[in-house]
Amino acid sequence: MSKKVVQFHRIGDVTFSRNKRSKNIKISVKPNKKVLVSFPFYVRTREAMAFVVENEDWIRKQQNKFDSKRIRFQEGSSLETRLYKIDFCKGVNTRAEINGSIVKIEVSDFEDEHEQQVIEHFLTEVYRLEAKRILPPRLEEIAQLHGFKYNKVTIRNNKRNWGSCSSKNNISLNLQMMKLPDELIDYILLHELVHTEIKNHSPKFWKRMDELTENRARELSKQVKQYSAYTL
Repeated sequence: MSKKVVQFHRIGDVTFSRNKRSKNIKISVKPNKKVLVSFPFYVRTREAMAFVVENEDWIRKQQNKFDSKRIRFQEGSSLETRLYKIDFCKGVNTRAEINGSIVKIEVSDFEDEHEQQVIEHFLTEVYRLEAKRILPPRLEEIAQLHGFKYNKVTIRNNKRNWGSCSSKNNISLNLQMMKLPDELIDYILLHELVHTEIKNHSPKFWKRMDELTENRARELSKQVKQYSAYTL
């Protein structure tokens, strides 16, 4: 698969990728506002670029939707996670420090877009610390409760899914899970544990999930889909 990045004035960088499985030109806009374009091998790159120009208004509309969903952090505001209280304040330089359960994030310019992205990076690291402390013990607790066996557990920052279970029963968990309610965290942990026994999403899998969630598996799955791993 060959890739080419082209910058467009109104929409920023666009990544073009030839894909042998593509049957037509497809545009996708990611929550970070990046634009991806896949197209068949028989389509010329300039044709795909022209297609992007034709659809610039639609692309900008999608990018603006993601902008409206992003939280902008302000001076004097605070945020409480499961283990920390995070305070945002004005500073000469943008930096973060942890003192016990208090996280202090100093920002030089709250109106600057890059500074907002730095704040999000700091918060991701806070969630990483929490995930490492909370998720593995909770996974083990649920596994013992229902008699599941797994191999290793890792914590990652994944933009595609909340968790996964490999063929060797290694479980990977998304640190972004720390943004979810406790009930949905438990659902995701249980979901991956069931995959240690059933490696697909067949009716057998959902029947097992229903047995363990009082017939609420589909309901809880829909609730999880209302959240995004991209947004805080």
